[in-house]
Amino acid sequence: MKPYRAIIVGIGGMGAVWCRRILPPNIADGLVTPVAAVDVNPERLTIARDALGLTDDQLFTDPALAFDRARADFAIIVTTPDRHEEILDLALAHDMDILSEKPIAHTLAASCRIADKVRRAGRKMGVTMSHRFDQDKTTLRRALREPATGQLDYLVCRFTCDCRTFGSWGRFRHEMPDALMVEGAVHHLDILADLAGAPCETIYARTWNPPWGEFAGHSQALVSMDFPNGVRALYEGAKTNAVALNPWEQEYIRAECEHRTLIMDRRRVERFDHDPSKAWNPGREGEGAEIPLIQQPKWANTWLTELFVRWLDGGPPMETEVEANLQSVAIVFAGIESSRTGSPVRVQDFLDEARGES
Repeated sequence: MKPYRAIIVGIGGMGAVWCRRILPPNIADGLVTPVAAVDVNPERLTIARDALGLTDDQLFTDPALAFDRARADFAIIVTTPDRHEEILDLALAHDMDILSEKPIAHTLAASCRIADKVRRAGRKMGVTMSHRFDQDKTTLRRALREPATGQLDYLVCRFTCDCRTFGSWGRFRHEMPDALMVEGAVHHLDILADLAGAPCETIYARTWNPPWGEFAGHSQALVSMDFPNGVRALYEGAKTNAVALNPWEQEYIRAECEHRTLIMDRRRVERFDHDPSKAWNPGREGEGAEIPLIQQPKWANTWLTELFVRWLDGGPPMETEVEANLQSVAIVFAGIESSRTGSPVRVQDFLDEARGES
């Protein structure tokens, strides 16, 4: 397979991670060749130059000029969500496929519009839901699917941080109306739906910002989810707590199942087996049978980039291709709507309405 030529748009913050950590293993494997990098801040472009070996004539501050001059097979979009559609339009106009950071866009209507544009253009678009494809979550998913685990009853997820000070979670997130839901819960609610094994049916959410949170919008959330297969889920998300008990990439998930309780906590996965010979089965977190983490060369966005390129090369579609990923965006914005109205929201109806408005 020949390397696929990529143009990366957005080098600050997560874009720097793409340049320094995500792309290099795929470049080394002969899957990707970067041909251009774009950022409105010229100082950031030195990151792409140094990490990806690009020359000065491959660095651009003007996205339109970059797409005109660079001959690429696909675009990697790492801008803020409100600019995703603008960059996608440039990529489609230049007959490119797209690999984008989550969420698809900053609103559900824009996300539906993007999915429709990609479909009508006959292109491929993947979304990098890194957390679902991380090592600990993948290990938990495999343990959950084992026949000995039995039927899943309910899930609990906790993500708690201390990012109350303005700028501590990136300036733009502190200026957003729903930073926790759009930038954090988008991963965790996606994981819960994946573990539940069905599209979310109903969501009820309460979001807020305490007086000490230096956010323009809501930074805390308590969420309840129901699924058509009978599974239920609870989510606790917080960016303004006093301490980070389960911060980014150190989340807690508990799966209560017919024959086992499975716990993932700060990247350790353990299980407790039900003993039917006992009337009581006491247990203490941290004392269960540890489940070894699955081992493979790539995880998260590095792994997803490889899956995307292999899809371009004729392999199976990514699990997070744009049409499927609309479910994750719909859960987030249905949750935001629930918090605003104070009522549960039927997610699939909410998504259908957004499709009609896009």
